Amino acid sequence: MQPRFYYLVYIQFLGFRYHGWQKQPQVKTVHLMVDKTLNFILGDQPFKTLGASRTDAMVSAEKGAFELFTSEPIDPKSLLLELNLNLPSDIRALEVKEVDAQFNIIQTPKIKEYIYLFSFGKKNHPFSAPFMAYKETQLQIEAMMHAAKMFEGVHDLRQYCYRPKEGMVFDREIQHCSIVDNKRFTASFFPEKSYMLVVKGKGFMRHQIRLMMGALFFLGEGKLSLEDFEKSLSGEALPEGRTSMAPASGLILSNVDYDEY
Repeated sequence: MQPRFYYLVYIQFLGFRYHGWQKQPQVKTVHLMVDKTLNFILGDQPFKTLGASRTDAMVSAEKGAFELFTSEPIDPKSLLLELNLNLPSDIRALEVKEVDAQFNIIQTPKIKEYIYLFSFGKKNHPFSAPFMAYKETQLQIEAMMHAAKMFEGVHDLRQYCYRPKEGMVFDREIQHCSIVDNKRFTASFFPEKSYMLVVKGKGFMRHQIRLMMGALFFLGEGKLSLEDFEKSLSGEALPEGRTSMAPASGLILSNVDYDEY
C-alpha cells in the first residue's frame, strides 16, 4: 500500500486483559483489537497502523497514540465516532487528527508522561488490582519521595533498562520525577491513601519505569541504601538481589504530547 493520507489517533485503554500493545501470535493485544476494528470500519480500503510506543502486558494508557495510514481520505470526526461505536468497551478513541507525510509517530519530538499507582499497608480491595500495585510492608514514603526527585536531570540509567541492545545510549534526561499523593484517580474501592510516581521525559528504555519503581520500593522497604541508589544513577550496578521490576498493572501511560500536533 502506498499511503497518501495520514492520521494521528489518540486513544485510552485499560490494559489489564491485554498482552500489551504490539501484535503477538495467539494472544489478545491492543493493536490487534484496533486493527480488527479498523478493518470492520474501512472494509476493503487498505490501511496500516503504527503505535507511538509498545506498552507491556497489563499496562494501561490514559492518553496513548497511533498513526493511521490510508490510500483514501477519511473524515476525522466520522472515524472518531465509528471507532467508539465499534471498539471494545475497555478501549476508547479520544481524538483523530489529519497530519502530513512529514509526521512520524516514532521520530517526531514528543514528551511522554507515565504514572505508577501504588499503596501499602492494609491489603487493597481486589477490584483495585487492574489499576494499582500493593505492598504489604510499611514503606518509608518520605525517603522514596526524596529518591524519586534524584532521577531528574541527565543520568546514566543503564541499570534501569531491561536487556539493553548493543550500542544503546544510556545517558537519558528525565524532565520530571516525583512521588505524590494520588488525588487524580479515585474509586469507592480504592484504599483511603495511595500514591503515584509521576515521570516525564522525551523517551524511555524497555521497562525503565517499572525498574525505577522497583528500586524505589526496595529503598522504601529499607533493603536499599540511598548511597547505593545514588550510585546507580551513574551507571553502577545495584547490589545483588536489589533489582526487580514493579508489577505492570500499576503503570499508566498518562500522556503523549507531540510538538505542534
